[in-house]
Amino acid sequence: MKRIIAVVALFVMLGIHAKAQEWKVKVGDNVPAFSVTNKEGAVVSTHSLKGKVVLLNFFATWCPPCRQELPRLQKELWDVLGGRQDFDILVLAREEGWDKLDPFMKNNAYTFPVYPDLKRQVFSLFAEQSIPRNVLINKEGKIIYQSIGYTPKEFSSLIQLIKEELKK
Repeated sequence: MKRIIAVVALFVMLGIHAKAQEWKVKVGDNVPAFSVTNKEGAVVSTHSLKGKVVLLNFFATWCPPCRQELPRLQKELWDVLGGRQDFDILVLAREEGWDKLDPFMKNNAYTFPVYPDLKRQVFSLFAEQSIPRNVLINKEGKIIYQSIGYTPKEFSSLIQLIKEELKK
């Protein structure tokens, strides 16, 4: 009997973990409407991103996989593609404000656009838990790619997809 209870408990825990990994949106969906404000007070909205390929990256300064991913985001995406009119990156800090973001950005010499998401207002449109997460949006405002976590291979695939999408 104890063994059966243990097995049932394991399946319940796995189900809870799987639920935490789920997306609230799917590839092919329109990106949910949101807006964020940068340090200077300028508002960026989904409406203002139309006509651009956009990478949304959800992270936290304390997150080890995020800390592995962000240097590549800077070097291989922002430094290479950041000046294009048809491409943008929004890096959203889940539950962190400028008090954490300013020193983090400075200490790591990051120059990509970062936005606080203090109350998970944007993150909660996409998921409940688990970072880093990437969402790639095409020029028509459709979600064309989603990922959870960081692996070098997966991030290389994302970079390739962005470059292909920019050729269209």
